[in-house]
Amino acid sequence: MNRPIRKVSVTIAVLFLALFVNLNYVQVFKGNAYRNDSRNQRVLLNEYSHPRGQIVVSGTAVAESRKSSDELKYLRVYPQGPVYAPVTGYYSFSYGTSGIEDAENSVLTGDDSRLFGTKLAGLLTGRDPKGGSVELTINKAAQEAAYKAMGGRRGAVVALDPKTGAILAAVSTPSYDPNQLSSHNANTISKAWTKYTTDKNNPMLNRAFRQVYPAGSMFKVIDAAAALSLPKPITPNTQLSSPNSYWPLEPQRTTKCPANHAAPCVENFSGETCDNGKTATLAFALAKSCNTTFSKLTVDTIHGSALAAQAQKFGLDPPYAGTQPPNFCDPVAFTTPLSVCRSSPGSTTDLAQPDTLAQTAIGQRNVELTPLQAAMISASVANNGTLMKPYLVAKEFRPDLSVLKETTSQQLSQVIDPTLDTSLISMMEGVVTSPEGTGGPANITELGPTVKVGGKTGTADHGVPDKNGNLPPPHAWFTGFALQKGDPKIAVAVIIEDGGVSGSETTGGLAAAPVAKKVMLAYLKAIGGN
Repeated sequence: MNRPIRKVSVTIAVLFLALFVNLNYVQVFKGNAYRNDSRNQRVLLNEYSHPRGQIVVSGTAVAESRKSSDELKYLRVYPQGPVYAPVTGYYSFSYGTSGIEDAENSVLTGDDSRLFGTKLAGLLTGRDPKGGSVELTINKAAQEAAYKAMGGRRGAVVALDPKTGAILAAVSTPSYDPNQLSSHNANTISKAWTKYTTDKNNPMLNRAFRQVYPAGSMFKVIDAAAALSLPKPITPNTQLSSPNSYWPLEPQRTTKCPANHAAPCVENFSGETCDNGKTATLAFALAKSCNTTFSKLTVDTIHGSALAAQAQKFGLDPPYAGTQPPNFCDPVAFTTPLSVCRSSPGSTTDLAQPDTLAQTAIGQRNVELTPLQAAMISASVANNGTLMKPYLVAKEFRPDLSVLKETTSQQLSQVIDPTLDTSLISMMEGVVTSPEGTGGPANITELGPTVKVGGKTGTADHGVPDKNGNLPPPHAWFTGFALQKGDPKIAVAVIIEDGGVSGSETTGGLAAAPVAKKVMLAYLKAIGGN
């Protein structure tokens, strides 16, 4: 009799021990993970019992909580929903959180460990708990101008303060309305979720931070920086070989490139002649965006290793090994605190072979950039060659509105020596103001001669050729900056998906540059730039 009882006792003791271990594992080791899981509705029910903190832009709440009449006592509302959705994200009872609502969730709910004293004081005094608030770096005028200028076209706009890295605008279009996802009506939420997640235009994708695109001719800014930084530097006035066609595997060959990219040959857009068809200065080649000049310069003089090193200074990844591109969004490049996908100059093989290096030099082959990275290129040039880390949260506040944390600027790299950067600034200004420049529509004349704009257009081929060898319409790019009295005020990048015309570099300037101008002009006016 004693032996069976002992067996049962041992079994029960083992079960109790397992239960004890499991409870401790769940509460101690997994507690935070379960509590912070966006699908944990018990936590959400508790959160809805008190007001969530505001997300603020230029003194105005772009996300706030209002009292409701149902069991969820507070409703999350977004007064200008689609305009700020890529930044704010959503706060949904059914689908959790995204964007700043997710990244700053602990502050907005008031559950951040740094708010323990405030929370304890509230409990002792009987005050209703409420969350802290977050002030973003976004400038209201720049954000709204960017959203309006895109007109619902697929693409993105990012604007930065070159001197600090503060993100002044982050627009992704087409967008979505987070108010529909924050509704307390399950049917409304479900319909909205289905609508947005099945839309082929993918409105919930944050294209500004979470999408990579072929760079096209924007990459020539990196080429130019590498050229200026060579041990035997090339100057803006250096005459460079600029043939009508360039065969990297047969450099002496001068015949016209075959149609439909049938052989490794580079030509200028629409078969144009660069200057006299033989040579052109570095400044002229950048302004007119001459493909043959930069391909030949990179293959013959800069070389792949120096180009990769220069790209890394601008914030791109090192070249990857193998032929299969990695997942650029996992792991991420950095957080703002929103996660940002990595940008790449391509593979080690791309940079080692003349034919693929010639394509890489003009931003094709496997070059991939996020719109944020494109803005970082212009921002660093405008800022004396100093690249600052982009950030989106200016300040975090306690529920009593005292400052919990203020973000400080952080330098990432020195992309080019300041004494050489003045030449790069001048050349990028030539893209906008010179007769041969492709970026004229970005020029700002409304505020007088103290404002100077520089930039670079891009028309990036992408996709797979059809049965006739034709590619989809190229993406239209513009990246640039505005200086006022020599002081860098704003840098902008714009991409319009399929917004160009195949074979025409001018479309980057015609489609994307006007958007950049409207954003820069709105910001300069907002800060008193007149």
